Amino acid sequence: KRLNGWVREGAVGHFEGFDVAGFWDDSAYALSEYVEEAPPSRELIASLEKELGGYRLPDSYVALMDAHNGGVPTRVCFPVAETDWAESYLEICGIRGIGRARSQSLGGEFGSLFWVEMWGYPDIGVYFADTPSAGHDMLALDYRACGKHGEPAVVHVDQEHDFAITWVAENFEAFVTGLVDESVYDTSEEDRFDALATVREGSFSPILLRAFGEVADVLPDADRRLRALGEAVVRDKGFFALHADARSMLMYDYLFWLFTSFNRVGSVEQYLRTPPQYERSYALPDYELMIVFSLGSEPYGFSTGGYGPGFLEQWWESRIASGHIVENADGYRLTGTVVTALLGELAAVAGEGE
Repeated sequence: KRLNGWVREGAVGHFEGFDVAGFWDDSAYALSEYVEEAPPSRELIASLEKELGGYRLPDSYVALMDAHNGGVPTRVCFPVAETDWAESYLEICGIRGIGRARSQSLGGEFGSLFWVEMWGYPDIGVYFADTPSAGHDMLALDYRACGKHGEPAVVHVDQEHDFAITWVAENFEAFVTGLVDESVYDTSEEDRFDALATVREGSFSPILLRAFGEVADVLPDADRRLRALGEAVVRDKGFFALHADARSMLMYDYLFWLFTSFNRVGSVEQYLRTPPQYERSYALPDYELMIVFSLGSEPYGFSTGGYGPGFLEQWWESRIASGHIVENADGYRLTGTVVTALLGELAAVAGEGE
């Protein structure tokens, strides 16, 4: 269907008999983060292909985007053989549209180049789909074998395993038509049960344990407040992960306040991870060791198991811009007024679970 008055030569004949309209779930989130308002023009396609490194987007990709330019599919699971990162399937969050207006579009804020330039993903082609891991694995169109103007395969790239690349599908059309409903692999109830156990019973990192002691005169039940907020996140999402939603932003504020109770923060980069020239240690705390990853010799349970630096950087920039975080002689800190409001919000969240 030619929605914008033209179709690229070669794009005709793809997805014949495929229910394109029924493929997409146009939720408010999908429309705001993924779906471009118009089909891509030939000029837009050409400029984005150049911007992304000269990779010619597959005709099937253009054909699908001509009918619905990006979005969240109703079927998000793709069957795969058992690997280190999946038992029987992989799951995607959305497919990037051809455009720049949406943050999740190919040329948007979290588009293909973001993962190469900011996260160090290998430059093998175009990163077109994300997963629930918040950036720790991605789906890409892989042009290594076919060249920049050939027909790329779809591959999985695993940041957690040194960016290991695994073949997934012969081409983009085969990938899209092979997606199945998540009910085929529904483990949501089990995942929710495990996540609740994590936030209710998981042991805290040494960094958090020290912070609880440092703030005890102001918030004697700081540990209970953190568990209550973690449980609220799980109730909202069904799993324990932090993104850019309101609960996550509150959690970022709370963790930062706890961290700065005994640490000086000079930059967001230093806060996220101790500089690489230093050996990793709970004695040199950072965000990752506080709630994301454990040292092998000293594991803890209250953990997200992964995180997206882009979300935390977005939180930091918004808090700096709003004046919630200011710099003084002790480094960056939340203002007293913001801390007071934060404690009130934590009390309200704790009351929700009672």
